Amino acid sequence: MAINLSNFLISKSKNKRMLEYQDLDHIDGVSISTVSANLYKNARDDLVMFYFRDGANYASVYTQSKIISENIKWNLNQKSKKIFSLIVNSRNANCFTGKQGYKSLEKIADQVSQELTNKQKIDEDTPKKIKSKEIIFGCTGTIGETFPEEKIRNKITDLVKNIKYTQNKYIWMKAALAIMTTDTQPKMAMEDCKIGGCSIKIFGLAKGSGMIQPNMATTLGYIFTDADIPNEILKKLLRKNISTTFNAISCDGDTSTNDMVCIFSTGQAKHSKIKNFKEKKIRDFEEALRKVMLNLAKRVVSDGEGASKFITINVENCKTEFDAKKIGFSVANSPLVKTALAGEDPNWGRIIMAIGKSNVLINLEKLSIKFGELSIINNGKLNISYNETDVANYMKKSNIEININIFKGSKKFTTYTMDLTKKYIEINSDYRS
Repeated sequence: MAINLSNFLISKSKNKRMLEYQDLDHIDGVSISTVSANLYKNARDDLVMFYFRDGANYASVYTQSKIISENIKWNLNQKSKKIFSLIVNSRNANCFTGKQGYKSLEKIADQVSQELTNKQKIDEDTPKKIKSKEIIFGCTGTIGETFPEEKIRNKITDLVKNIKYTQNKYIWMKAALAIMTTDTQPKMAMEDCKIGGCSIKIFGLAKGSGMIQPNMATTLGYIFTDADIPNEILKKLLRKNISTTFNAISCDGDTSTNDMVCIFSTGQAKHSKIKNFKEKKIRDFEEALRKVMLNLAKRVVSDGEGASKFITINVENCKTEFDAKKIGFSVANSPLVKTALAGEDPNWGRIIMAIGKSNVLINLEKLSIKFGELSIINNGKLNISYNETDVANYMKKSNIEININIFKGSKKFTTYTMDLTKKYIEINSDYRS
């Protein structure tokens, strides 16, 4: 199968961390189709259909912004226990499009439900009637532009016709590329695990590069598993693990109107029934799920708009995890900290400033700050062995670790972010050009 070469070349255009791609292969119960609906000026895949021929249990978390896109409104209004299709378009956020944007989704869902029902009649021994309420949407791109209903509807027949029941790494790559906007890299992750003695697969795709700081969810993240897990347990697993993964990242401190992270469970793996969120037999699954989510979240940060550095901020020994998170994001979102990191300037005073403005009580007499293993602040004072040349050399690395110890308790939190470069300004000043 041919891959969208122009997208793939763009994805390789920067010498970034995390350019290695796992070879996602087949996962039972998931089918994928991608097409170009001509939503961009250049020919590229921009519309993806994920089809669950037997339906999939699912759970989602969405942006907590007070202004949300029409597709988020649509998804929240659908109360079906199973989903048969997720359709994602790039280029247009379908936000601030009003009745036109929502009604467009109604029409697209009606058309998709009819065409997938017809496909069921052709392909299945016991065909199902697929309803429009069993279809959800992901939209990403520019806010406030008329939603391209006709362009998308004109490609639904092709999407359904192109559905592949057997997946491979090229099909997953095409799907990951099709949902990109300002991203320069596709974002994919996978883990294998077991439930009881049964082998389970967990695959994930994400997109995101700018307008990234979570508030319940962030960017677009889609996770697929062949496990058979009820909706309520999926929801608990997703909400529990999003805190330290997708909700632990920031590129620019801005929460999108379209943020969504979803998990789909096809139920094709034949393991014993899961009845309770706390059952021991799903601990391996939960750990694998968290790894997929964290992998994807880190890839979003690594591909942050104009980023040259991936930054990990570890805040330890706080009174509460909330305090540790406040400090971490205060540092992560400081333009002064981020520009110093971009310029490889060991200006540790900006870290001090960011900790102070978080409004969290600290034990100043014991405060510790390290860049990697290099001690800068020790017991609330500049370390007597501090060597600025060593720190400046450390900051030339593409992966930077800032370790902050508050000495007020036992709670901790890790935040992931990027630096702020001139390229970020260029990308966002030219975004709609």
